[in-house]
Amino acid sequence: MNDTLQYKGYYANIYFSAEDEVFFGQIIGINDLVNFEANSVKGLKKAFAEAVDDYLKICTELNKTPDKIYKGSFNIRIPSDLHRKAAAFAAVKQITLNDFVKYAIDKTISNEGINSRKVVRR
Repeated sequence: MNDTLQYKGYYANIYFSAEDEVFFGQIIGINDLVNFEANSVKGLKKAFAEAVDDYLKICTELNKTPDKIYKGSFNIRIPSDLHRKAAAFAAVKQITLNDFVKYAIDKTISNEGINSRKVVRR
């Protein structure tokens, strides 16, 4: 089971361990590994906020950038038939394949948000 929390622009994936009877999470999109846990949802939200605040304080003290830096390019692997269809779609719309992918990602995030439980897998 997983869900997402958000605080001060930071996100964390949340999990529950039935065996240990504990909620736990990990902050995502940062340069380091920061985990937190609690026995209740209320406690978990508090632990997450404290983890973010502590991490930001430590980064400030160390003069370190907390956010993971993304260069703006990445490789994706898709089936060749989907690649062909996407290229044809972009050509018909008279845009580059890169612009089409940017549009598709932006549209998905705008429509579903980062906390959406809907997952598109093929």
